[in-house]
Amino acid sequence: MTAHVDVMDLVSRLKAAEQAFVLATVVRTVSVTAAKAGAKAVIRPDGVMVAGWIGGGCAKGAVLKAAREALADGKSRLVSVQPEDLLAELGVKPGENRQGVNFARNMCPSQGTMDIFVEPMLPHPSLVILGASPVALALAEQARPLGYHVTVAVPAADMSTTPDADVVIDGFALDELHEAQRFVVVSTQGKGDEAALKSALHVQAGYRAFVGSRRKMGSLREKLLQEGIEAAALDAVKAPAGLDLGAITPEEIALSILAEVTAARRRGQRGNLS
Repeated sequence: MTAHVDVMDLVSRLKAAEQAFVLATVVRTVSVTAAKAGAKAVIRPDGVMVAGWIGGGCAKGAVLKAAREALADGKSRLVSVQPEDLLAELGVKPGENRQGVNFARNMCPSQGTMDIFVEPMLPHPSLVILGASPVALALAEQARPLGYHVTVAVPAADMSTTPDADVVIDGFALDELHEAQRFVVVSTQGKGDEAALKSALHVQAGYRAFVGSRRKMGSLREKLLQEGIEAAALDAVKAPAGLDLGAITPEEIALSILAEVTAARRRGQRGNLS
């Protein structure tokens, strides 16, 4: 831990660099505690507290556990560290979650109570688009205002205009990508379909889709199966891409894809949505 580093200055730098971390803030204390309300700490994904301080071992274990969980699901948490007798009065056990509060036992002699707000700071989600079709260009243009970091990969010879993207890659090689929650859409529409789809299957992503008919995807599936691509990976590609909105124009198709990507991105963050 580097206590000399200004916490909020580091927060600004990490956010600008699109790096994932957790900001933990003490929001309430009762009785004797090492840290007081307002104390903050920055925690990296590997569990290292790189700046600030929120107390010693009395709270650290519970906060680091909550930090790992917050980075995994993107949800903030409130951790309440209390002595055993107070937990018993509330009828809760250490490790129990009740109404959004994670309870933990304070095993330090001070026997004070600390409530710590654990907030994940995640980089912008990554939308990777392979191709420069009208749908691909419309998708890139619509995605950026919604907070996506957009990468467009396409051979330079196939580009008739510069895509509205954070990163443009010449070709379909996806070697260095923005590290974040990732969504991949193949929208080549006849120009390098097979190469683009193959590349899309070799990057980590929570969502993959192909802009084209089921028949076209079926034909590509057979070719890639013969090249040794696993059937399960191919079957996980959504084709045709997007929700069925009755879309006709490239802009409408892009909207339907973004709607589907948004549903995948937010899944589990607002409970069970029909």
